Amino acid sequence: MNTLSMKTEYNRPVLSIAGLSKSFGELPVLKNVSLSVAAGETVCLLGPSGSGKSTLLRCINWLERPDHGRILLNGEQIGITNGGVVMSDRELAKIRISIGMVFQHFALWPHLTVLQNVMEAPVHVQRRPQDEVRMEAEAFLRRVGMYEKRDVFPARLSGGQKQRVGIARALAMKPELLLFDEPTSALDPELVAEVLAVMRDLASDGMTMVVVTHEMAFAREAATRIAFMDQGSIVESASPDAFFSMPTTERARQFLQRYSSHTGGA
Repeated sequence: MNTLSMKTEYNRPVLSIAGLSKSFGELPVLKNVSLSVAAGETVCLLGPSGSGKSTLLRCINWLERPDHGRILLNGEQIGITNGGVVMSDRELAKIRISIGMVFQHFALWPHLTVLQNVMEAPVHVQRRPQDEVRMEAEAFLRRVGMYEKRDVFPARLSGGQKQRVGIARALAMKPELLLFDEPTSALDPELVAEVLAVMRDLASDGMTMVVVTHEMAFAREAATRIAFMDQGSIVESASPDAFFSMPTTERARQFLQRYSSHTGGA
């Protein structure tokens, strides 16, 4: 049983998406997507490659500008002011502070040590005292098992270690919402487990997360809800138990059958 299903009931929406659409030229990538994520939820976005999952994440924090629809963080619309005007970079930056993002290719600053990478944004974006930030950064590095590497530069880290530093860096901003864009896709298979273990701990602790992943075992164990995407739309949303045992759409059944055959039914 998914132990997270026994947590307290989720009420307060941290993230609300309504009628979101996005095209690149003549190619529609997102089609009228709506999704709500409550405080403490871990929502895993599953679906075939090209279904719009990563684009949806990038629209949430306005790295990609949607064509239509609304995105609200704690009731505040992202990207558009109440008057319908696109927010300035400064206004967007204030909102983005509350949204952490972990990328598939780490995006660490190569000229900074592990500790400096984690401290950079709280010190220079949030303008917080350096001594305070250092103590918190060291605590986050301990949490992800990277404290002993705090003075090492990224070039000397494995992929799994880099990704754990990336998670610590996102946590250092104390986000209300954490986005993961296929965080294990660039890792060798033996390094995947160490990153997923950190993510499981975050889910268990009630961090609000939206995770794009192809790791079905992680989704089944750690998610509170599965949102299955196909051709730019969310075509199914269900608990992990319901989705993996009784998917309601033919497309989801095909997806799970292909995964099962690829993994030998694991």
